[in-house]
Amino acid sequence: MKNQVQLITYVDRLTGGGFTELIQLLKGPLKGIFGGIHVLPFFDPIDGADAGFDPTDHLKVDPRIGNWKQVKNLSQQLDVMADIIVNHVSSDSPAFQDYLEKGVASDYNGLFLTFDDVFPMGATETQLMSIYRPRPGFPLSRYTMQDGSERLIWTTFTPKQIDINVYHDKGKAYLDAILKLYQSAGITMVRLDAAGYAIKKAGTSCFMIPETFAFIHDFSNQAKKKGIEVLVEIHSYFQTQIEIAKQVSYVYDFALPPLLLHALFKGTGRYLHRWLEISPRNCVTVLDTHDGIGVVDIGSEGNRPGLVPDEDIDFMVETIHENTGGESRKATGAAASNLDLYQVNCTYFDALARNEGDYILARAIQFFVPGIPQIYYAGFLAETNDMELLAKTGTGRDINRPYIDQSRLPIILERPVVQRLIKLIRFRNDHPAFQGKFRITPSGDETYRFTWNHLNAMAELIVNFTDKKSTIRSRSNASDQITTWEP
Repeated sequence: MKNQVQLITYVDRLTGGGFTELIQLLKGPLKGIFGGIHVLPFFDPIDGADAGFDPTDHLKVDPRIGNWKQVKNLSQQLDVMADIIVNHVSSDSPAFQDYLEKGVASDYNGLFLTFDDVFPMGATETQLMSIYRPRPGFPLSRYTMQDGSERLIWTTFTPKQIDINVYHDKGKAYLDAILKLYQSAGITMVRLDAAGYAIKKAGTSCFMIPETFAFIHDFSNQAKKKGIEVLVEIHSYFQTQIEIAKQVSYVYDFALPPLLLHALFKGTGRYLHRWLEISPRNCVTVLDTHDGIGVVDIGSEGNRPGLVPDEDIDFMVETIHENTGGESRKATGAAASNLDLYQVNCTYFDALARNEGDYILARAIQFFVPGIPQIYYAGFLAETNDMELLAKTGTGRDINRPYIDQSRLPIILERPVVQRLIKLIRFRNDHPAFQGKFRITPSGDETYRFTWNHLNAMAELIVNFTDKKSTIRSRSNASDQITTWEP
């Protein structure tokens, strides 16, 4: 993956069309801005129960937006990342429906994880209560077979998302088929969605257990043999992220978004500073994604302290709700369906009260910390909370999954905040210093220097968190004078 800013986007929600329109957009108004693209689930269907993260057929592009030939065409324009949803498929998938109809006689028998697969001798209350849940409710659902018998099937997220038995030969073949198809389509990087929940073992939390690490390691090796890098998507305790990073190509720096919000709300960079001294360097940085703003990533775990005190996290969450006039509260937790207990649903621009200066400062810091930056399409366009879509679907995360009005897109791209962001993106992509080494140093009261050096090139962001002032200083060669500007 190029060390340049990457775009994260749904095909249809950004373009109003399909892959053809996306390619045209990247060749036209967005030409030369991004070094790669993460295309969010484009499988059949893109409008299921979880916006494409519950495919009925992971090997089929939704025909409403294109086909595999067009995916290949896109990969010849930019480096392409795609999701592999390793944990589950849709309950409406032909494979699961065939299993419900035929049971053990189905060709798909063994593909789906049952209660008996994990608890062949039954389960105790203690074992069931120890299972980690990302959402309220039970991780198993009752399904009636065609013969009238009933089975308990693992459904970690919702009853519409049926968990795969990744240990079974059918599960292994299923995931390998996806990798082979991606390789033929020119996809050079995959994001393992919900990988932390892929392995279930009796007597454990069934989340990020040693066997999960082993699965991720083995899958990453299979992908590498096909020329595909792996990015692991896991929201968890910060020390877990550090351990995962040692075993895979890339991890997300999910601690960065809430740490930056805390720093800007509280006027202190000390917790961010501490994290950047220990954070993985083989990471992808984000401020926003198709999901919400993580909280668990900086919080405590049992007796182990988090990156930020719990009371400060509560303050940060409440400040987001205040900054949005309560909009984020309507989309978060028990207020919305398909909820995640560890995320606040809101656009990052709204989380910062639509303050353009604070927003650009947050992006500048993102581009200067270690890692390859990704920017979500709604964040790139500095979009605000989509309360109309939230009201329509009742799904909290839809507040930050807007459909862009194509008649407005040229106007949006000319907005000052977007133009400032594009200038920053081009600087991050083009300056040679970002190929070198990073350091962060305190420089007076709540002032920090984020500095990159490579050969004779230097780029430095100086930030005062108290007054939220920032300056960029840079030179590309030893003979150049230092250029200074405010982002």
